[in-house]
Amino acid sequence: MAKEKNAVDNAELDHSLNDILLRGRISAPATQKELPSGDKVVEFRLIISRDKRDGVDTLDIAAWSARSRRTALTLKADEWIEVSGSVHRRFWKGATGTASRWQIEAVEIARL
Repeated sequence: MAKEKNAVDNAELDHSLNDILLRGRISAPATQKELPSGDKVVEFRLIISRDKRDGVDTLDIAAWSARSRRTALTLKADEWIEVSGSVHRRFWKGATGTASRWQIEAVEIARL
């Protein structure tokens, strides 16, 4: 028991946080696809104005849960929404080798 307690005392704490809140406009209607694994995902892009600068950022959003997929499929172009979730890097095998991209995984999607 003392050994376990000592191990816990010496453990390095992980203070990581991957929690994101975004507000923006839908660029186009969402699309649903089925992956080779059988999993379904609904994807869309969110347009976000840059603070104090000209231009926008367009971010890829993925809805994996049944609830977020249903909501995403009802969104219309130019509609304002709020997305909460986390950032993930997705990897896959492509024709030229391993490929990847950054994506926001939507946990909650709400209209503004």
